Amino acid sequence: MATDFTIEPLRPEDWSAVRAIYLEGIATGNATFETTALEWDEWDAKHRPDCRLVARQNGLVIGWTALSPVSSRCVYAGVAEESVYIAASARGQGVGKALLNAVIAESEQAGIWTIQTGIFPENTASIALHKAVGFREVGYRERIGQLHGVWRDTVFLERRSRVVGN
Repeated sequence: MATDFTIEPLRPEDWSAVRAIYLEGIATGNATFETTALEWDEWDAKHRPDCRLVARQNGLVIGWTALSPVSSRCVYAGVAEESVYIAASARGQGVGKALLNAVIAESEQAGIWTIQTGIFPENTASIALHKAVGFREVGYRERIGQLHGVWRDTVFLERRSRVVGN
């Protein structure tokens, strides 16, 4: 387990490294429905301004996580969708777990009571990672969307805060 990395806020100047890691995830075919990465301004506008973190090792970004609002309706202000991506060279070393634990803590400080995510069932490592930090499976969404013309399912997971909203 790697311990020689730090968790820090994601900065705009990290974008090229964050985008490259995201593109690695896209290339697997089992990380996202997206087929290309947005440019910084679009990505920035779609994500919360807080709860954006990177893992940095020897000055290089090796993973990232960020939260997006799930709705503009005020009733869902404390619900966010989570994304986490780890560089291929850093997978399996505890980076994802450290990032998720950090974003959970930061989200609770921001008043988030539920973090949700949808993961392709083939991505068993990501499902296991999320369950290891307290996410639970709440559903299986069949044929929820198409990727390259093929219908894909997702496992829907959420983590309810034990601090916010109790």
